[in-house]
Amino acid sequence: MPIPDFQTLMHPLLRLMSDRREKSVRETSDLLVEELRVTPEELAILLPSGQSVFRNRVGWAKTYLSKAGLLASTRRGYFSITDRGIEVLAQAPNRIDIRFLEQFPEFVGFRERAIQTEPEDAAAISKQDSEQTPDEALDQAYARIQRELADQVLTAVKPGSSRFFEDMVVKLLLAMGYGGSRLDAGKSLGRPGDEGIDGLINEDKLGLDSIYVQAKKWEGTVGRPEIQKFVGALHGKRAKKGGGSSQQATSQMRPASTFPTSTPRLRSLTARHWQVL
Repeated sequence: MPIPDFQTLMHPLLRLMSDRREKSVRETSDLLVEELRVTPEELAILLPSGQSVFRNRVGWAKTYLSKAGLLASTRRGYFSITDRGIEVLAQAPNRIDIRFLEQFPEFVGFRERAIQTEPEDAAAISKQDSEQTPDEALDQAYARIQRELADQVLTAVKPGSSRFFEDMVVKLLLAMGYGGSRLDAGKSLGRPGDEGIDGLINEDKLGLDSIYVQAKKWEGTVGRPEIQKFVGALHGKRAKKGGGSSQQATSQMRPASTFPTSTPRLRSLTARHWQVL
């Protein structure tokens, strides 16, 4: 069974509070885990922020019920049911959701204020059948923007020369923290006679520990021969670490502590660090 959305959790949460005893969000969340038989695997599903999806949905269910006057805070981190909440349970509704809560003026006012504060989000706020919490909607919107930016990055990179691509990959590694912030921490080496090594990242000031980079604009899957050439070049340098960036990378690129980076991962990383490249 999928994790219940936050609107589906409203009724079980309110019913759980019917004993009029104050409870914490954590306690009610744990009790709902037992009642709804949420599995450890489902509980382990996280938002990009690191918070449990289930506990996040319980928190938002509690917020919406509070805005409708069915729950009320008693002290920091604790809440209890109100007389209105008891009256609602006495009606034995089949479901409590956003549409149900709109019978209460306080809740309507809360929604209207949210729309006035963030007019660009009005469509999402007014959507009646939304199963996403605001946190989930924001995460989804952020992921969509990142995908669009990554596509724009790929479009910008493809027409560039091989030298441009090699420089970009080295700058990306520096932006990610490899080699620190020193200007001389990384350099492109791609040129005739480079023995298959396109870039070098010095992880210390003396260059005693280095990462060798191969950056190739490659259409299709990188075959075993090309990977072996790079691994051979690393052995020639007595290197312990190497990284390959290309259109496609296979799991064969593993000897000599190498890390393959295919186009989807490369464009995602580039999108994150685009401003410093």
